[in-house]
Amino acid sequence: MSARRALFILAAFLAPVIETSAFADGFAGLGGEAKGFAEVVEGTPIVFPRDFGPHPAFRTEWWYLTANLEDAAGASYGLQWTLFRQASAPGDERQGWAIQNIWMAHAAVTNAKEHLFAETFARGGVGLAGVTAEPFRAWIDNWRFSSRDDAPGAGLARMMVEAAGPDFRYKLNLAVDRPPVLHGKNGFSVKSDDGRASYYFSQPFFKIDGVLVIRGQEIKVSGLAWMDREWSSQPLTATQKGWDWFSLHFTNGEKVMVFQLRDETARAFRAGTWIHADGTSEALDRDDIALTPLSRIHLNGRTLPGQWKLTVKSRGVEVETTPLNADSWMATRFSYWEGPISFRGSHEGKGYLEMTGY
Repeated sequence: MSARRALFILAAFLAPVIETSAFADGFAGLGGEAKGFAEVVEGTPIVFPRDFGPHPAFRTEWWYLTANLEDAAGASYGLQWTLFRQASAPGDERQGWAIQNIWMAHAAVTNAKEHLFAETFARGGVGLAGVTAEPFRAWIDNWRFSSRDDAPGAGLARMMVEAAGPDFRYKLNLAVDRPPVLHGKNGFSVKSDDGRASYYFSQPFFKIDGVLVIRGQEIKVSGLAWMDREWSSQPLTATQKGWDWFSLHFTNGEKVMVFQLRDETARAFRAGTWIHADGTSEALDRDDIALTPLSRIHLNGRTLPGQWKLTVKSRGVEVETTPLNADSWMATRFSYWEGPISFRGSHEGKGYLEMTGY
């Protein structure tokens, strides 16, 4: 997972328009039955470029980009661009307006003083939103995350991203020279003790630069970006009600992804991936990861962690995270917290944090 996430956000939006029984269990119903949809099977290979594209046999999937940015004066910013696909019913894809796919997207820009965000929706099948694998292109209306027009055949190596909302817009270029990283067992990412899972990979090595526009002011920025790609049909249990997801860029070039899925009846399910600077990686054992809230914040009638202590025992990591802006609340159809963080301790660097279910 991204522990992630999105699937649940989109599912909650769709609850009124999809058969109620499909949302009877678990967070946003994704612990409930997914009869007729494809199952996640261990040993199924992740194949590129095919798996950059959509998987309509599965109930849900997303394309998720976050970035830690700085301007020329060293001020920090965060960026989010996300596209979610949710199928309202299983079976062969229909045509036009009858197609089962519904799309939702989120975009956000964060600095130390403001967190600006936007949300948009579209039906599939009529050209308003979609994804193609080769050349890679993900879009909804005029928001786009895709291979650059001047780099045909480059796959994810040369990309661009753009979006706009009230009081902000952005357009940036991305470049990468390493292959994607597979999480779990070669992309088979377990989410619960009873074996619920998703297919999950990331591209955490993007370098990114371009322009943010905040309330009419253009700001040239550059930094590091992280793309998550995930799909599944029934990834959670009925008692898993929220999660905390971290992506961290260390100053030495190494990276780590960790998440926990909080459970009403059992200890949290934790997992992660250690990513070396050369792009090789290893899965982290559940007991190797510790996540401890250090402070609390109060937003929109909710209480949630403000700072965290994150430990990866096998790697000698013990850090404390601090949000760039504690009020990074996504007051979207289904609300959650997501924003850029920094961390200090045994290691230093920047990253992103998502928290849901509080």
